[in-house]
Amino acid sequence: MKRWHLLGMATALALVGTSANAQMKDPLPDSLSLGGVTLYGTVDIGYAYQSRGVPLNGQFPGGLEYQAFTTTRNFAGSVSTIAESGLEQSKIGVRVTEPIGNDFNLVARAETGFNPLSGQLTDACGSLANNSSLKVGQQTANADSSRCGQAFNSMLWGGMSQTQLGQLTVGRHNSLQLDALAQFDPQTLSYAFSFLGYSGFNGGAGSTQAGRWDNSARYGYQSGPLHLAIMYSNGGQDTGLLDKSFAGELGINTEGLSVDLVYEKEKGAVNLRSSFDNGGVNPLTTSAGIGPTGAPLPPAGLAAYISTDTSWNLMAKYTGQLDQNDKITFYAGYSHIQKSHYDYTDGTAQNSYAIDVGINVNNPAVYNMEWVGARWMAGPNLQLVAAYYHITQNSWTIGLGTDGTQGVGCSAAGLLCAGHFDEASFVLDYVFNKHYDVYAGVNWSEVTDGLANGFPGCSAGAACTISTPSSANGAGTSGSEPSTTFMVGGRVKF
Repeated sequence: MKRWHLLGMATALALVGTSANAQMKDPLPDSLSLGGVTLYGTVDIGYAYQSRGVPLNGQFPGGLEYQAFTTTRNFAGSVSTIAESGLEQSKIGVRVTEPIGNDFNLVARAETGFNPLSGQLTDACGSLANNSSLKVGQQTANADSSRCGQAFNSMLWGGMSQTQLGQLTVGRHNSLQLDALAQFDPQTLSYAFSFLGYSGFNGGAGSTQAGRWDNSARYGYQSGPLHLAIMYSNGGQDTGLLDKSFAGELGINTEGLSVDLVYEKEKGAVNLRSSFDNGGVNPLTTSAGIGPTGAPLPPAGLAAYISTDTSWNLMAKYTGQLDQNDKITFYAGYSHIQKSHYDYTDGTAQNSYAIDVGINVNNPAVYNMEWVGARWMAGPNLQLVAAYYHITQNSWTIGLGTDGTQGVGCSAAGLLCAGHFDEASFVLDYVFNKHYDVYAGVNWSEVTDGLANGFPGCSAGAACTISTPSSANGAGTSGSEPSTTFMVGGRVKF
C-alpha cells in the first residue's frame, strides 16, 4: 500500500506542477553577488519509499543508501521516510571572480555539503564509525565517501585565470572524472536516481575517497570547441589519496555534440569498508583487544584497504532542438576501472579518521561501466529524464595484512566474486523558474552473482549473511538482490 500511495503522490505532484503558472513570481534575484563574490546554495528535501533499505542517517550523504553495490549489506526491510538531497547534494558555497587587469582574474571557490534535515555537515566516515558496533540489520545508512565532515567537504581552491592562457588553481578539487560525470550523466549525479551520483565509485576512479583531491593543482584551457585539463596531487597522510596522482582530460563541443576522454591514475587510494563486529565495540574509540564473546576486536580505526586505481573514460552527449521550447539531449558513457596492489606504509582517511588496513589487493579488480539516457525539455518548464546503468566486476583476490600475498578469493572471502549490476531510473522534474522546482521519480536496481554477496537470501537454499561466508553456503557466487526507490521532493536554489 505504501508503494501505491507514493505513486499517487508522484502523479498528483506532476499534475499540480503542470497546471501551475509557469511565470510564478520569483522573489529571489538572479544571483546573490557583491563585487566579484557570489553566494550560492541548494536545499533539496522530499519523501522516499524503498522496497529494501535501512533507516535514515543524518551524517550520510543523501541520508539513505540506494543500492547493494555500495552498501554494507545490511538491508533491514522496507523504508518509508522524509528524505533529502534526492536530485543533488544540499550545499552552500561562494564563488569569486575578481578582475585585476590585462584580462587576468583572481578566482576561488569554497563549498560544503550539509543535511537539511539534521543540520549536520555530510560525514560518510562518521556514518561508518557510528554503525561499526551494530549488527547487520540494525544499522542506519552508511558507506564510504570523500565527504567526511570537513568544514569544506566539497571544494576549496583558489588561483588565477586569463582568457588566452587558461586557469590554474590550487587546493581541494573535484576529480576530473567527477566533474565530467556531472556533465555526462543524464541524471546529473542525483543521489536518489543515479548510480554515478550516490555511489561516488566512478567519480573516484574506483575509490570514493578519491572523488576529491586534496593538495592538488588543476590547469584548464579552452580554445574554440576544444578544451583540456590536467590535475596533479602529491597526496597526503589524512586525505583520500596517500601518494602522487595524476589525471588528464581532452574534449570537444561542437554543433550540439560534446565528447570527453578522461584518464586518471591514483596511487594510495583509501577504500573504507564496513567495520561492524556484530555487537563489538567501535574500533575508532577502543584499542585492539578481546571482546565480550572472547573474539578478537579489530585494531583502532575504520576498516580499510589501499589501492592503486587506473581509469579510462569516454563520454558523449548530443542536444537537438525540437522546436523553440523543446529540446532533447542523449547521453552515453563508458568507464574501464582497474584496482591493483599498493604497498601501504602509513596514513589516515579524510578529515584524519584513523584506519585499520587489514587486507590488500592481489589480483586486480576490474570494472566496466556503461550508461545511456536522455533528458527531454518538454516546453519551458517540464523535464523528463530516463537513464540506464550497467556494471560488471571480475573475480579478484586479496592478501591479508598490509603486504600479504595469500590470494584469498571467492570461496574463502565471500565478497570478491564476479558479478554484474543493473539500474534504471525515470524522473519528472517541473521547473517553476531558475530557483524552484519539484520532482518525482523511481529507481530500480539489482546486483547479481558476486555483487550480491552478503545479503540474507542471496544464495539459493541458504541464508546468506556476513557471518556465514561463501565457503559455507555459496554466498557471493549466485543469487541476486533487487531494490526499488520512489521519491518526491523539491529544491530551492539561490
